[in-house]
Amino acid sequence: MKIDLKNLTIEKAHQDFKSGKYSCRELAGEYLKVIKEKNPEINAYLEIYDDVLKQADIAQEMFKNGVASELTGIPFAIKDIILIKGKISSAGSKILENYKASYDATVIKDLKKVGAVFLGRTNMDEFAMGSSTQTSAYGVTRNPIDLSRVPGGSSGGSAAALAGGMALAALGTETCGSVREPSAFCGLVGLRSTYGAISRQGVIPMGNSLDQVGPFGKNVRDAEIIFNFLSRYDKEDSTSVPDNLRNHVLGGKKIGVPWHLFKEGVDSEVQENFKQSLGKFKKAGYEIVDIELPYCKYSLAVYYIIMPAEVSTNLARFDGIRYGYSVKGESLMDVYKKSRGGGFGKEARRRILLGTYVLSHGYYDAYYNKALNVREKIREEIFNAFKKVDYILTPTVPVLPFKLGEKLDDPVAMYLCDIFSAPANLTGVPSIALPSGTSKDGLPFSIQFMAPYFCESSLFEIGKRFEAIK
Repeated sequence: MKIDLKNLTIEKAHQDFKSGKYSCRELAGEYLKVIKEKNPEINAYLEIYDDVLKQADIAQEMFKNGVASELTGIPFAIKDIILIKGKISSAGSKILENYKASYDATVIKDLKKVGAVFLGRTNMDEFAMGSSTQTSAYGVTRNPIDLSRVPGGSSGGSAAALAGGMALAALGTETCGSVREPSAFCGLVGLRSTYGAISRQGVIPMGNSLDQVGPFGKNVRDAEIIFNFLSRYDKEDSTSVPDNLRNHVLGGKKIGVPWHLFKEGVDSEVQENFKQSLGKFKKAGYEIVDIELPYCKYSLAVYYIIMPAEVSTNLARFDGIRYGYSVKGESLMDVYKKSRGGGFGKEARRRILLGTYVLSHGYYDAYYNKALNVREKIREEIFNAFKKVDYILTPTVPVLPFKLGEKLDDPVAMYLCDIFSAPANLTGVPSIALPSGTSKDGLPFSIQFMAPYFCESSLFEIGKRFEAIK
């Protein structure tokens, strides 16, 4: 039978499964057909798993036995940095091209328990280092809305799979905008949850104090369903927050706008769409308040000191000795140089070098410690802002999706795509990206909200209201 994949949501698929309109196997089969047709050009998936239909049959048995949940049988695209036991997890890098995970990430364990169907692993910027999914060792991913443009990064493969009708749900990870930016570029909803809300156990690390798993959804409700299921305390993750400290709800309707952060450097079309979105909130009864966040203008600079420092530490384990890509050499040092030089791509090497530099003797205090101090100032500033307003609203990204190759030779221009993402990642507060219309060329606009710690339910609520008033 023909299934309307374009308008399908998680809730609708669940009801259709329950009513017997179609089976889990039939839905999975439909997605496999679309993947076969579209993926060769888009390159959202690096691998389609050979047991997809078997997974779907197991999910169908759960419906038959009356133990199915809302995510049973739902076809997921999984970023190639989240471990699935027995499957390759390469993190988009040549250095891990043949690495098979020896265990499941916690989010994968939880999804397996309820019979979610994993379609395959999705392309990404190498070790999540990028804003365009062009630094992958396995080719670029194209934006399904316009194949000449990037889908955003680093979780661009997951976003492209969902936006291209090649999955019903998707998981990505975010260190600085890597879920929200692809959501913006592909017209999706993306959540960067509170740091510690979703387990990071089994996720190949980039920046330990910043990384977080995040869901993509076609709409707010889909993202909410995935988050509510995955958000729990995990004793195997030292950064996981106990359940009794979660689930706060905001009562007010004050939206703070830090205009001073985007008076310059933001596309005029993006500015205009943002103003139109504000007007809709005013009509819906929200109070718009101008706020000042003077330290937040340093967020991106702080991020690009702390993140490379953590990257250089995390990626030190890939030395050509223990696992992964290895090149024989005449000496131990020769093995290190050849393995790391050949295994890591240009962007990964750049960040390793930068991180090693800021952590080196003589520069640690000048750069790294200073960045940590400013990070704390930004955290205090955001915390104090939430004493005056309930939400902070900005554009998600300063530009519309750009052409493939357009910014690849200009790392600074690429890094500036994260300018509105960095405050949430540095402070650990949740943030949600919402589609806010399309340009005259049919490219998606996006706005993002930040809220206090563990106020995801309030972000979902305001997101659904925005969807309703559009």
